[in-house]
Amino acid sequence: MSSERQPFHKWIQLEQPRLGTRVTFATDEFFAAKERLIEPHEPVFIDDKYDDHGKWMDGWESRRKREPGHDFCVIKLGLPGVIRGFDVDTRFFTGNFPPEASIDACVSDSDVPEDGWVELLPKVPLQGDDHNYIGVDNDQAWTHLRLNIYPDGGIARLRIYGEIRQEFPSTTGVIDLVALENGGRAIACSDEHYGSMHNLNVAGRGVNMGDGWETARRRGPGNDWVILALGHAGEIERIEVDTAHFKGNYPDRVAIGAAMFASDAEAVTEDSTWQSLLAETRLTMDKQHFFASELEPIGAVSHVRVSIYPDGGISRVRLYGRLVGEK
Repeated sequence: MSSERQPFHKWIQLEQPRLGTRVTFATDEFFAAKERLIEPHEPVFIDDKYDDHGKWMDGWESRRKREPGHDFCVIKLGLPGVIRGFDVDTRFFTGNFPPEASIDACVSDSDVPEDGWVELLPKVPLQGDDHNYIGVDNDQAWTHLRLNIYPDGGIARLRIYGEIRQEFPSTTGVIDLVALENGGRAIACSDEHYGSMHNLNVAGRGVNMGDGWETARRRGPGNDWVILALGHAGEIERIEVDTAHFKGNYPDRVAIGAAMFASDAEAVTEDSTWQSLLAETRLTMDKQHFFASELEPIGAVSHVRVSIYPDGGISRVRLYGRLVGEK
């Protein structure tokens, strides 16, 4: 889906099962299992597929409610996060989508919390067979969400966009400053035709080419780039650039700039502030590349800009260093 239609693309999808997120409870899932609500693949419709309960649907669907009340399900986030927006995706649900929904949030250690819920998103109308994008203005980090549907029906996917807020101990040592679990995230890039920029800082090596960042073939001048925000400002001591699975389409060269910015918006717009952290360097296919002595000592930074020449795909970027103030 193009970022022009999707207004929350710069934020992380917190509902991803690979982050440990689970749907832990649903009042009813007679027609379609609650776990499908956060499946990473796009929903599909199979015209002639039925099961013992009726028409098979790729999402979460409750039966028709015949008494007062409404259905809901509980999502436990794998990593606590600040919520910036939702996509309540009702694709392929036409005569069976809920006309309204609301979302509550809480902080808890339980799989299915009973107390502490607060309203994060008040009741809003939904359109059937469509993306329902809804923004949130709240800076608290949450561990659980409760999706309420009124009164019943089906939702294909719930996408939860936000950022991970990691609290670091006073003495942390060397960590991956851009790792997803440490609050790092990609905020902008020149192109991501084949693979999302948000794959660059997830845990583990890429499982295939689709599990990385890959641009279209560049036919004009210039080069491709991606900007990454560190989870916390720090001094970078070692870099890993992994081209796993990229063989006929890896970049010929990479360069990395870095700087201290007051905001993500400033990092995206201020071209003149970047300092060279890693000069333009050759890459090879399907390999982990490590750089330490090659790095320039530029001090603490909050963002990096990874430039690839001229285009292509990389699987992961790791930025190992120490938080500001640590020795």
